[in-house]
Parts: sequence; structure tokens; C-alpha cells
Amino acid sequence: MVRQKLEQFAAAYDRAEERSTHLGDDQSSIHYPAVFLFIGDKSKEAIEPVMLMNEKKWENSEGLIYIHAGAQSESAVSRGEALPAGQWTQQGQQGRQTPAAAGLPDGTSLNQTKSPNSPRLLRYHIPVTVQEGSAAPAVRRDIYRQFYEEAEGLSALNRVLRQASGALAEYGRLYPSFDRVRLSIITRVDDPLNVFVPEITLLAEAIFRQSFKAVQLDLYALISEREGAEAFGYSSSLGVAFLRELELMQQLDYEFSAPLHVTEDGISIPVTHAPSPLFDLVYVLSDRDERGIASLNGMQSCYEIISHISLLKNRQQKEQAWGANNPAYNNTSFKNNIMTESGRQGFVSAGLSKVKRPNQSIALAVIYHFYRGLLERMRQEPPLSVAEKRSFFGIDGADLDRAVGGMLPSAEGLSEMHGLMTNEVSYSAIRKLSLREAEETLFGGGGEAFFRSNFEEEAARHLKEFRAAEWLDKSVTRSLEQRPDVQIYALAAWTGDGDEDAGVAAQLRNSRRETELLFASAKAELEQFRQGRVEEQSFPRMPLMDRHNLRSLIRYLFDNVYSRKRDILLLETRLKLIAQLEDALQALHGRYRAEIAQLEALERELRDTALGSIKTADEYIGQNIMEYYERVTADLMEQWEAKRGRHAFFAEGALGDSRRLMENGPEGLADRLIEVCKQTILASPLFKRTFEEELLQRANVTVEYGNKSVLTKEELFKKLYRILEDNAAIQVRLYDYTQEHRYEEKYVFGDYTSELVRHIFQADETSRIYKLGCVHEQRSSGLEKLNLMGGFHLEDLMYYLNGKVYYETYSQNGYEFHGIDRALLPKLR
Repeated sequence: MVRQKLEQFAAAYDRAEERSTHLGDDQSSIHYPAVFLFIGDKSKEAIEPVMLMNEKKWENSEGLIYIHAGAQSESAVSRGEALPAGQWTQQGQQGRQTPAAAGLPDGTSLNQTKSPNSPRLLRYHIPVTVQEGSAAPAVRRDIYRQFYEEAEGLSALNRVLRQASGALAEYGRLYPSFDRVRLSIITRVDDPLNVFVPEITLLAEAIFRQSFKAVQLDLYALISEREGAEAFGYSSSLGVAFLRELELMQQLDYEFSAPLHVTEDGISIPVTHAPSPLFDLVYVLSDRDERGIASLNGMQSCYEIISHISLLKNRQQKEQAWGANNPAYNNTSFKNNIMTESGRQGFVSAGLSKVKRPNQSIALAVIYHFYRGLLERMRQEPPLSVAEKRSFFGIDGADLDRAVGGMLPSAEGLSEMHGLMTNEVSYSAIRKLSLREAEETLFGGGGEAFFRSNFEEEAARHLKEFRAAEWLDKSVTRSLEQRPDVQIYALAAWTGDGDEDAGVAAQLRNSRRETELLFASAKAELEQFRQGRVEEQSFPRMPLMDRHNLRSLIRYLFDNVYSRKRDILLLETRLKLIAQLEDALQALHGRYRAEIAQLEALERELRDTALGSIKTADEYIGQNIMEYYERVTADLMEQWEAKRGRHAFFAEGALGDSRRLMENGPEGLADRLIEVCKQTILASPLFKRTFEEELLQRANVTVEYGNKSVLTKEELFKKLYRILEDNAAIQVRLYDYTQEHRYEEKYVFGDYTSELVRHIFQADETSRIYKLGCVHEQRSSGLEKLNLMGGFHLEDLMYYLNGKVYYETYSQNGYEFHGIDRALLPKLR
């Protein structure tokens, strides 16, 4: 739970930093309305990443429309159920799903479902049945026929697309131009449902053309080679089947006509596509790059590429004085450059890399070092004397006297004993007796009963009501007002048994031993005194005055015996009180140690989370994060304390009493820690430097002053340039890396006026054989690089070449992979 809170905090900090106006970062805007249409159940996982990336990068992203066409409902995915024919839903305005998707428990998170809730996400459930994980011999053919046989399915599809078109009109004010709409189709090549790509695409185009002058169509064909490792034969056959159909769709003479347009009265209208390629451009993206290296994040890089390409092709152009030196993307030019002399259109792929301040790792490192600094402050033990420590806990001699004194009636109460009734006896009759025998003769136990009732029982009652733990806690709280430098580590050390000389527990034991000696001595002295004979005592006597002498003896007894008994009772009560305080002190020590154990467990959790985040960052970009931000955090903490006082972090408005940090558990402390860290550390201007400045400082943090190996800015830029280029490898494997029609363009997303971008433009200026441009965005938090490569064809794809064998073999074994007649397809290459 704590780790989840930390990761959420780091992600939120990252988003805030990227959007921060203090950094000067801004967002791009798209020029024309855009629709993202995801076809197939396997493409569903792409929806959330694409949506989040668009919302993060595009200022007018709230005007985007997303459509998912799949065979299974949200609730049926786990059960393998098919929906009723043509059912469609829209995600509710408040993030709640409609009854068709009500199989999810209320409040289910996005991370659990991978299905975002948005009023701009429409869902169309294709009225076909696809069994998950099956290798049905004719699944693509059967569902294709089933779709056309189910009349209601087309009506529902028409309604969804019309609703999307209407929603776009409502968001029209967000776009500079409303003349055209850009429709991006996303599908997995091995998803059987992509057999409907032509139908869904052309119907969408026909409906959107009623509101827009032009509709630009792009297709993103996703290849997951990692997922296909288990069912490689059948999965590869499905992928090859779609790629063959895709080649057909991109031919110059491709035609299509079908009664797809359905009115509200059920009347069908043909949708026709004149001879021409169906898609403007086809992008093929895989989770393996052109070097054959699998992406660490699976398909995530492909989803980010989709967002970046969409922005590149549809970005609202801003005035740029450097336009001649920074050519903008030209779609027509790009298409012409990847087309063969015969007019055959090539496919396109891309690679994306980024160098940015690792904000999440930095935030986690800072909060770890901040907390570690707090613990170091808590571990500092102030130099209190033994007497001061005892007084701190309210257990020095004066405190004990005050506590015990309040439990017994005052000594004046003994005077009431003079009213006790005596037996009829003369002084002369008892003068030879001991004091004990004389008292028994006179009062017959009445004196003992009186003392027991009025003193011993009263003391026992007060002792029973005494709350030693509360006494200690109140004493500590009161003392902390005067000594805020005392923290929980010192309290734990002083209450423990580790230090026999300076520990409070040891001092309390010493008090108990001293009291035990006094108690035993007082009891022995009283016993000896009571053994003395009456006539040997030194009380005033007068000859022949028996009654006077008897009264003198009684006064002597009460003044010397019962005053001593009260003193003994005080010592006995003190012993019992000390025993209670010892137990309470031991329990308090245990509580402090338990709190400290939780505090240190949280420290380990913070450290592990920070190190785990750093491991996910690029090795070079993430270097020295812990070392550098240890120094930064320590300096900022000292500056904060210099302004607000040495114990500012433990003030009531900050973290508060160190004894109470775990009152709401580790999660509560993590929440408080995050808030205080954001206010005191992360708000510093030191965290607002440009990406390059921050990295340069961090790269040199471990270099000694005067060391010639210190990294210069020029060397840093060279390294970053190489990282950007190496990490932007094209996300598809080709048989021939330098195939004949390879054409490349590269675009940097960042501040064109920054030194790093200028370095990239100058790096290979004289030998550059590709077009290089910059999508200018005011930003200082880093930059991204998108490499576009086009001109390859079906037969260049390693995926196609490897899968063709399976496709042919399965076909020879009776498998049918196409809804249309195979004779219409291009020959296998």
C-alpha cells in the first residue's frame, strides 16, 4: 500500500512537472478533429495508453473521440461470452458503465480493467462469436459471414459512428479547422476481428464525410511477437492472412462496395470505394525492433509512437522564424518518397526515444533522502544529565514524593485516634508490659483498625486509581514543550535497559532498591520500638497520678508508633508506585521501539522504491540520482531549518511530535511525508532547472574538484545524441536492414532554441541523408525523438516471411483465413 502511494505520488509529480508553467513547458494542439478506432479484442489494451498519452501531450485532447469495436463485452471477456447482436455502449459521463458492461464491480480501477472510463469512448460489440485461444479452422471466414447475416449488427455500428460524428461536432470549437477529420485505425494483425477492417473503416469514412469535407485514413498494424511465442503457428497464420488482405487494400486498383449504410428505417445504402489505396499510410509496429531486440515495455512503445505520429501529422503549426532551417512534416512528400516507380505504396514504421529528467525517480529519491534526514535528526540525543532525564519522565525524587504524598491522608489525621475508646485499665496494670502489649490491652486492636481504614485502605485506593502510563506520557508531553530537541530515539534509549548508568529505567530501579532498604529498616525499627517496656519509655509521668500517666502513654503511642506506621506506609506505597512506573516504563519503551521499527521499515520501503524506479530509467540518464539528491536534499533541509528553526520539521504544522508519526500507520505517515516534502524540498528552484543542466550537475557529482575527467556540456550532448539515436530503433524486423526503398525522416519533440536541439541539428549536418525536423514545444524537462522509416513492403517483413510457412501449411490442412475469395488476394510473395 505504501509503495503504491509512493508510485502514485511520483507519477503525479512527473505529470505536474511536465505541465508546470514554471518550467516553461507547453502542450501542442492538433489542427483537425481526430478519431481513434480500435478494431478487435486484442487492440483493447492499447486504448488506455493512447488516451493517456494524448491527454498528456495535447492541449485540446478533450475533443478526441475513441471507438472500440470488439466481439466481447467488458464483463464477458473473462467468461468468454458473446454479447447479443450488435450491442453498443457509451461510457457514462461520470465514469460509470452502462448496463451492457455492468459485469465490472462498481469502483473498479483502470489498472484492474485496462479499460478507461470516458464519455468520449464509444464501444461497438460486433455480433459474432470468437472463442478465446481457439484455433478454429475457419474463424475469420465464419465471423465475416456471421456479421453480414446479422442485420441488427450493421444498424448498431451505424448508430455508434453517427454518435461519434455528432460528438465531434460538439467539440468543434477546440480545433482551428473543422474541414477534415483524421481517422486512425488500430488493430492487431493476429486478431480475427480485423477481417472487418474494410467494412468498419469505409462505413466510418462515409458517415464522417457527411460532416467533413475530407477524411484522412491511417492504419496502425500492431505485431506482438512476444505473445505469439506460445501459439506461434496459428497466430502467425492469422497475421499473414491480414497482411495479405492489407496489401490488397493498398493496391492502386482496390475497390469495395457493400450495403453498409443503414438508415433508422432499416434501409441499406451501398458504401463504395473507388479504385485507390484504402489508407493514406499504413504503419507496421512490433514489440521487437529492427535489431531483433524485444521491447522492455512490450507494446507500450508502439502505443506512444501512435500518439506521436498522430501529433506530427496533425499538429497546429505555430509561427517559427527558423522555418527554413526546421522543415515541417509534409505527408504528401513522405508518401511520394516511399512509393516505387510502379506506384506501389510502401509501408511505414517508426521508433521513439526520449531523454528527460527522470522526475519519478528523482521524486522518490528525494523523499527517501528527506525521510532519512528526518530519522538522522531523530537519532541525535541531546546531552541531558541523569537528573534531567528523570525529571523529563516525571520520576525524579520530587515527582515521586508528590505522587505518593497525594495518595495518603496528612499526618494530622492521626490526631483523630485520640477519640478511640479505651478498655478500663490502670497505668500501673500495664507499665510492665511492652508497648505492643499495652496497646492491645488498651484498645484491643482498635488502633490498627483505625489506621487500616483511614490510611492503608485510602492509600490502596489511590494506588489502584493511579495510571502510570498516563503519568509518564503527560510528563513527556509537558517536557517536550521545553525540550523539542528530544525525539523518539532518545526516548527509547533512555527508557531501555541498555545504559545502566544514564538510563531512566536503571535510575528507577535504584530508587526502588533505596526505598526497599528504607522500608525494611523502618519496619525493623518500629518492631524493635514496640518491643520496649512501657516503664522504660521517655514520656512524662507523675507519681500517684495514674490517669494522667495513662493519657501520656496513649499520646506517646499515637505520636511514636502510628506516625512511624504512616512513614512506613509512605515507603510501601512508594515501592508499589515505582513498580507500576517500572512496568509502564517498560511498556513505553516497547511502544517506542515498535514505533521505531515501523519508522525504519518505512525507510527501507522508501529506499527500495527509489532504487527500483532508478533501475527502470536509462542507465545514463538515471546516473547518480541517489548520490546527487542526497546532497541537494540535505542542503535544502538545512536552509529550511535556518529560516524556521532547528526543529521546524517536527513543528505542529509540519510532521509534528515524533512519537505520533505512526498514529495513522505507515500509509498515513507516507501521506504526510509527501505533503511536507513537496512544500519544503520539491518546491525549491533547484528542481526547475533545464534537463541538460540538471543532468550535467548530476553526472559530475562524484567527480572530485579539479579532476580532468569532469564531463563537459559538449560531451554530455554527444552522449545524449547517441542515446536518442540508438533508442529510436525502428519498431519492426525487416529481412534486409538496408532494403532498396528505405526512406527516413527524423523529428525531435522539444525546444528548438535549446542547446541540445541545436547540437542535434549540427551533429551530422554535412553528412545527413535523412530529413530532420523539430516539433517545437517550449519545454525544459527533456525531449523526444521520432524516427520514421518507410518504403518497405510485405515481403521485407521478417514476421511475414516466417509466418508464411505456417499460413501455407495451415491452408493446405483445410484452414480458411479469409472472408473474401482468396482469388482476389495478391499472390504470396
